[in-house]
Amino acid sequence: MDIAIIGASGYTGGDLIRLLLTHSDADVVAVTSRKEDGQSIWKMHPNLKGLCELKFSNPGIGDIEADFVFLAVPHTVAMNYAGELKEKGIKTVDLSADYRLSKEIYEKTYGVEHKAYFEVPYGLPEIHREEIRKAGFVANPGCFPTGATLAAAPIAEKANTIIFDSKTGVSGAGANPSATNQYSNVADSLKAYKWTGHRHLAEMKQEIKGLGSKAVCHFTPHLLPVNRGILTTAHILLDEPMTTEEVSETYEKFYEKEFFVRMQDPVIASVRGSNFCDIAVEAEKESARVVAVSAIDNLVKGASGQAIQNMNIMCGYKETDGLLSAPIFP
Repeated sequence: MDIAIIGASGYTGGDLIRLLLTHSDADVVAVTSRKEDGQSIWKMHPNLKGLCELKFSNPGIGDIEADFVFLAVPHTVAMNYAGELKEKGIKTVDLSADYRLSKEIYEKTYGVEHKAYFEVPYGLPEIHREEIRKAGFVANPGCFPTGATLAAAPIAEKANTIIFDSKTGVSGAGANPSATNQYSNVADSLKAYKWTGHRHLAEMKQEIKGLGSKAVCHFTPHLLPVNRGILTTAHILLDEPMTTEEVSETYEKFYEKEFFVRMQDPVIASVRGSNFCDIAVEAEKESARVVAVSAIDNLVKGASGQAIQNMNIMCGYKETDGLLSAPIFP
């Protein structure tokens, strides 16, 4: 299967190429970038030198010849490409936020008019697998909502309030240099940002509601001085108390057939470079609170790996194809 990656110069583009190198039936034939047009891939992704000899190109959408497209351009830009890809009948996973939300909520959250809206499945396989299987276009979830939703999903319906507290690695800010990812501003420090207004909260609310929950959701992210990973602590306030044993049994049953969700102590170092989400839970004896903690690699399960997982489902491949690399530990 011939693969094109539109917007391949960033971290997610690099990880898509890295992971697809081990896929049994995926051949990356085009990697696009307006800024890097004509440059060898390894100039932006030096880890791929000797493994992928492609050069960045800048074709029009109508000139792309591929069986499958990963759309890895920024939010508010993807909508400029999505309609034509859909019309051409090329199966696509969009890694931006442009199709994750309803039109009304998207426009309110991102502050722009959506010029090419159509409804597509939300690509969280553990929740929406059957919708993804039938789709030709899928919206890949945000990194924070992936770890948060998986942490709360098994008992979301029993909750009245869910508070998500996430710590993320610096790669979540992207590859372009900025004050956010400048070493001197990040190292030896920990900082909360967008305390109550992060855009990903809209996705969390959407998914928790879709699970049949009436819970009020809150979210605060923090910038952690590591390259990769998100550790999310979900404080889940229930209508009725549960014991840790009851909660653990509920989670084990909910995820018993999910290869990429592992019930074990969640540590960022234990999922780095992989498509796994590790989760552990504990109930508070004195109240109706459950603490669920999840760990993911923000660039893999939080972006490129989950995109490939969605591609595998859409195209009938084994869901783990291209994603069986063990995490890098320590």
